Amino acid sequence: MLTEFGKIFIFFLAAIMFVVVAVLASKLLRPSRPTHEKLLTYECGENAEGSPWVKFNIRFYVVALIFLIFDVEVVLLIPWALVYKEAGIGGFLIGAVFLFLLGLGMAYEWRKGDLEWARPKITPPSLKENSIEQKITVNTQA
Repeated sequence: MLTEFGKIFIFFLAAIMFVVVAVLASKLLRPSRPTHEKLLTYECGENAEGSPWVKFNIRFYVVALIFLIFDVEVVLLIPWALVYKEAGIGGFLIGAVFLFLLGLGMAYEWRKGDLEWARPKITPPSLKENSIEQKITVNTQA
């Protein structure tokens, strides 16, 4: 008599064997006719140009992450919008606080400049020439 863990082990063993048998059967049955054209890198029907190690602008990733964050939060609003009347004033206030925090996050991203594609250059504050010359003369005299 098998225990519950034994049944699970047999299930996993059967799943692994199914995958191994399927891969081996496909390798044995499929035709193998490699050509130069088949071995080339496929890039949306276009001939590959340049190195595959191209450096992308970090803005692509930042915009994608911001989209994902706010997209998930909006998905959380859909169930709330469907049942907030049944939840009463407490449910409404929770949704209102959530919307306020969502708006606050969006305002922060906007203010920070992450929603703009071409970010303005940040120029560091310049020091007065006199103060630099004074520090240089003090250091050389010591």
